[in-house]
Amino acid sequence: MSFSDLKRKSQNNFQFLQKELEKSSTEQKSGADERLWKPELDASGNGYAVLRFLPAPDGETVPWAKLYSHGFQGPGGWFIENSLTTRGDKDPVSEYNSVLWNNGTDSGKEQARKQKRKLSYYSNIYVVKDPKHPENEGKVFLYRYGKKIFDKIMGSMQPEFQDETPVNPFDLWEGANFKLKIKTVAGYWNYDSAEFDRPAALAANDDELEAIWKQAYSLEAYTADDQFKSYDELKTRLNAVLNTGSAPAVSINDEEYDPAPVGGGFNDPAIMAAATPVPQSMKEELSNLKPSSNDDDDALSYFARLAND
Repeated sequence: MSFSDLKRKSQNNFQFLQKELEKSSTEQKSGADERLWKPELDASGNGYAVLRFLPAPDGETVPWAKLYSHGFQGPGGWFIENSLTTRGDKDPVSEYNSVLWNNGTDSGKEQARKQKRKLSYYSNIYVVKDPKHPENEGKVFLYRYGKKIFDKIMGSMQPEFQDETPVNPFDLWEGANFKLKIKTVAGYWNYDSAEFDRPAALAANDDELEAIWKQAYSLEAYTADDQFKSYDELKTRLNAVLNTGSAPAVSINDEEYDPAPVGGGFNDPAIMAAATPVPQSMKEELSNLKPSSNDDDDALSYFARLAND
């Protein structure tokens, strides 16, 4: 799709994205990646940045990638893998969690909670303002975020009240900057104050907008075939991590249970050293994560908390 087509189809793209939101509402394997932008808190425990979500990159249709993953530690090491449920397929961890959840014991439910799948979204962003790292301003990055921020996006596109005008925050011309405001509440990152600004063009002319758009990274790469192990490979790994035999095959809807939040972050290198086998790139990624909000589906919060367990 050319840039002129992107502009001409702006409203149609908005309607398409609204349908994608409905699909998402009914329903990571990632090492250290310099393309990923990450917020950083100040000395008072607050964070602030202004971001602009960008349209889908050239050749792709949806401006976000939705990815389910599992991450937990067992007697045999860490299990950190993308979940096949991302693709609508059966996943051995989800099946085993079903057995644990339905065995009638508190310990079974607690283990299932710890092994619950986690939800991440990825989008391209243009950094308008980054007080902690002004060198990032004017650059395009990938941004990983959780359900709390995705709900903010959904609220912008599908407002709750009739007197509110729907806005496509991914639109270069009629979208809106996102004011990311983070507060530390009871040890978690809280996004309640984050909000979209008034709609406005991201840049003064189409040439500038096109130059920004062409810097966007592929999002479909996050859900490509090579990002997932086979069912049998995942099952073998699960059995090794849990030091168990064959995990029973029973289907589950992972949303049937909602784990209570576990407080606290982590900063102990010994935790990562003891967590084997984990690739070095994954250790670096986990070591950089901070506690997030009490939204259990926020993958950033999740990996910080699991390392503290």
